[in-house]
Amino acid sequence: MGIRKKWAMSALVAFLVLSMVGCGSNNNAKSGDAAGESIKFASDASYAPMEYMDTDTIKGFDIDFIKAVIKEAGIDYTVTNTGWDTMLSSVKQGTEYQAGLSSVSITDERKETYDYSIPYFESTNMIMVKEGSDIKNALDLKDKTVAVQGATTADDLMSVIMGVDNANLKRFESNAVALMELKGGGADAVVADIAIVNEYIKNNPKEKVTGILDKENFGSEYYGILYPKGSEWKAKLDPAIKAVIENGKYAEIYKTWFGEEPDTATLLSAE
Repeated sequence: MGIRKKWAMSALVAFLVLSMVGCGSNNNAKSGDAAGESIKFASDASYAPMEYMDTDTIKGFDIDFIKAVIKEAGIDYTVTNTGWDTMLSSVKQGTEYQAGLSSVSITDERKETYDYSIPYFESTNMIMVKEGSDIKNALDLKDKTVAVQGATTADDLMSVIMGVDNANLKRFESNAVALMELKGGGADAVVADIAIVNEYIKNNPKEKVTGILDKENFGSEYYGILYPKGSEWKAKLDPAIKAVIENGKYAEIYKTWFGEEPDTATLLSAE
C-alpha cells in the first residue's frame, strides 16, 4: 500500500465504522477430505461485505465462497486476517501463506509478481462523496482531494487521473481509514470497490453520503485468488472454482450477500 497511518488509527476506525470492523488476526479452519492437503490463506479482513471481522470471526462473501471451493476440492484450509501489506509480501514468498484471499483485482502489473486463480468476481471502482458535492464523475476528481487504499486499483486509477505524486491523492492502509478521512472532512471523495462503497452507504444512512458509478472511466475488473509465482495450488483449485460457479452454489452465495443474481456467463468468459 502507499502512505500509511499507524495501527492505532485502524483500531479507532473499528469503533467508528460499523461495517468495517477490524479486530486483529483470526483463523477460520475447515476440514476437507484429502489427508495431508492444506492451504493457508492470508486476507485483509476490512473489506465488508467481501471479508470483515465480526468479533473474532472472519465473515463475508469471499469467506463463504472459499468455503464452497475448498469443500469441492476436498482439502484443509485456514484464512487469517493479516492486513493488506502482509498478505502481499507473505504470499509472494509463499512460505507461511500459500494464497491471498482479499478481493484482489487481477492486473497485468501484479501478474509479473504473482499467479492468479481464474476470475471469481466482477467488480468496478466507485466514487463516494457527501450529498451536495459538485463531483459527478471520475474526471471531476482531478483537482479535488481524494482518499484511497494504497496499492489498490483505486490508487492506480486515481494516480493516472490526478498524478502519482499529487499531494491531494491520499493513500491509506485500508478503505476504513480512507472512509474516515471523507467523514472527517479531510477528503472530497473516496474511491473504492463498488461492494465496499455500497455496503458503507447502506450501513451508515445518517452520514448523508452517496455513490457515483462512472463506467466510462472505471471499467470492470475481476478478483482472483493470489498465489506465489509457479504455485501448484492454481491447478488444484481452478477446477473447484469453476465447478462452484457452474453448479449454482456461487449464485446462491452471491444472492445471500448482494440480493441479486450474478452474471456468471460474463465471469466464466473472463478466464
